[in-house]
This record gives sequence, C-alpha cells and structure tokens, in this order.
Amino acid sequence: MNFKEVLKISRPRFWLYEAGTFALIGTVAAHQGFSFFSDLRYWIFAFYFLIPANILIYGINDIFDYETDKTNPKKVTYEALVPPSHQKALWKWIVYTNIPFFFFVPLEAPLLISFFSFVFFATFYSAEPIRAKAKPVIDSLFSAGHYIATGVFGYFLAGGSGVPYMGIIAGMCWAVAMHAYSAVPDIESDSKAGLKTIAILIGKQKTIFLCWFLYLLSAFLVIQSVPVVCIVGAITFSILMIMSLRAKTAESLFKIYTYFPYVNVAIGTMLSITLLAQNLL
Repeated sequence: MNFKEVLKISRPRFWLYEAGTFALIGTVAAHQGFSFFSDLRYWIFAFYFLIPANILIYGINDIFDYETDKTNPKKVTYEALVPPSHQKALWKWIVYTNIPFFFFVPLEAPLLISFFSFVFFATFYSAEPIRAKAKPVIDSLFSAGHYIATGVFGYFLAGGSGVPYMGIIAGMCWAVAMHAYSAVPDIESDSKAGLKTIAILIGKQKTIFLCWFLYLLSAFLVIQSVPVVCIVGAITFSILMIMSLRAKTAESLFKIYTYFPYVNVAIGTMLSITLLAQNLL
C-alpha cells in the first residue's frame, strides 16, 4: 500500500472537517489575542488534524467495515475498499502517521483529556470492542464526540479560557446532523450487511427531518454571535433537506450528499472570517 492509496482512504474532501474545527475554535480563542499563531505547536496540530487524524479516522473505519463496504457500490467509486490483504499495511500507516504527534501534546490536563478523547472517539467509532457505529444514537454521539474533542483541544491550545458551552452544543448538533444524514444514502447497503444505523432505525424521512431540526437548532444557539452566518447556514441546509426529502432514489440522494463538503467548507470559512473580523474590531 503506497502513500497515494492511503491519502485516498483518508478522504481528502473531508480533511477540512477536522482541521477546520480545530482552526475555527482557534479563531474563537483569538478573543484572547493572536499570539497562538506564533506557537509552533499550533501549526504542528493544524497539520495533524488536516491529514494524519483523517488517516486514523477513515483508516480504522475501512479496516473494520470491509464486510459492510464490499456490498456498497460507493466504496469502489466515491471512496475506497480496503481488502483484508491490505489491512496490515494500513495499520502500519495509521500508527506511523499518528503516534509521533502524541509526544507533542502539552502536559496540561485540558489538552491531554481533549486530545486523547479525540483518539478514543475516532478509534472506537469503528473499532471493536465498542464499535459505536453499529449502535444507533451512540454512533452519532461518538461521531460528534471526536469533532467536539478536536475543537476543545484547539481552543485550549490557542490560549482560550473558560469553556464556550453554547458553541460546543451548537457544534454537537451540527456534527450529529452530519453523521445521521451520511447514513441515509447507505440505508439499503447497510441493511443488507446487517448494520444498524439511526437512518435504518427511524427511516429516511424521519432522519432527514431530525437533521433539519438539528441544523436549525445549531444556528439558533449561536445566532446572537454570528447572525449573518447563521441565517445563511440555516437557509442553505434547509434547501438541502428539502431536496433530500424530494429525492426519489438512493442515487439522487447520494448526489445531494456529495454537495455537503463544499457547503460545509464555505460556511466554515465564512464563520472563521466573521469571528476573526470581530476580534479585530
């Protein structure tokens, strides 16, 4: 297995989800000042959450999901299928690209707890013995958990003080919605593989309505801080949810799902710029 194959497994289109969360929360912490930009550790972990962290998340996912993935057409075209013969090599890539960064984590309780919480949630979302992704509701919490842990780690590494509870709850709502929605296009293949997800548990329409509610709740919780971004986000995700409800086939629903990385990056960038501008005013 070469590096190009490993990069494909790491889902480049999703790289900014984890790295963006880390950097975005850093901009929130910028209310304390911008000195963290000159801290080498900040840039080390910005790189970590951009690539190695995603090798961890999706590499472990693909190792433990082979039996499910081999019945899912999108794994061959849109993502990557990792056969058993490649799994040992992939484990080595995961270890070699992640363990070195563990030694850069500052020996401070908030940073140690948040960083290794990320590792825990990212690993056992897919890995046994927990394999949270096969347990409806718990799957969404674990998926959201690694984003929240990343954000909290970035916040304290950037010098943030206190805990931005409202922002964390809003981020949790967004992450749960993202995870639940991602399971909707896979209802048929996951059912055939015997995998239980929240989308299978409550069905397509109810899952989409749940996601819609969570997106709107996420915007509502922080609308006083970033009103324009929240209004744009609420309208954009509402349009996507309406399109999803009207989708007649799994293929058309999956097409809508492919828009999400672009939408999330655009709104995340808008949010980061807004927060930085507020800090400069």
